[in-house]
Amino acid sequence: MAATRVTAEQAVHDVADGSTVLIGGFGAVGVPLTLIDALRRTGVRELTLVGNNAGNGTDGVASLLAAGMVRKVICSFPRQSDSFVFDKLYRAGSVELELVPQGSLAERIRAAGAGIGAFYTPTGAGTRLADGKETRTIDGRDYLLEYPIRADVALLRAHCADELGNLVYRKTARNFGPIMATAATLTIAEVDDVVPVGGLDPEAIVTPSIYVDRLVCTGGTA
Repeated sequence: MAATRVTAEQAVHDVADGSTVLIGGFGAVGVPLTLIDALRRTGVRELTLVGNNAGNGTDGVASLLAAGMVRKVICSFPRQSDSFVFDKLYRAGSVELELVPQGSLAERIRAAGAGIGAFYTPTGAGTRLADGKETRTIDGRDYLLEYPIRADVALLRAHCADELGNLVYRKTARNFGPIMATAATLTIAEVDDVVPVGGLDPEAIVTPSIYVDRLVCTGGTA
């Protein structure tokens, strides 16, 4: 089935309170700003956001936090020089944080899409990140048991799509997009352009259309 081409508002209109939302991006690169803005305008609450970081400046993820829409953030890099929105809310106890090492975060998302029930990793073993987690010694090395991160919705930024929803990314804007697309019940992608079927080099397609439900064409730059 082909992805449905819709407006940003139509794309996120049915995101429910309490949803877990995967949001692509690495810092300010590859962030689906159009979709995030549309989500903010819905006024949904109690969201759990999953991504690399907890927002930059006042745009994107930071705008959802500032609007009081977020209950919890799961990320690997919550604080930087312009993460003042998250920092203020976290210090006030208004938002919960689950800190996950970046490789573990990526693998937990990938595991959800791949149907993996759980996996062992040495990352975080012997640190506070191991608190409350099952541990196992394998060949003399300690490992933590980590579980997949499955989401209700994934919001992605890609460079181009065809009318079926096959996605091509632009350089580092690719980041978490491919694994997030597989790990959500509903995957929504914003793209610069939509071309006819056959207009993309099959070798360049990273996310197959089977994982993409809705497309929003922004006509901007990735």
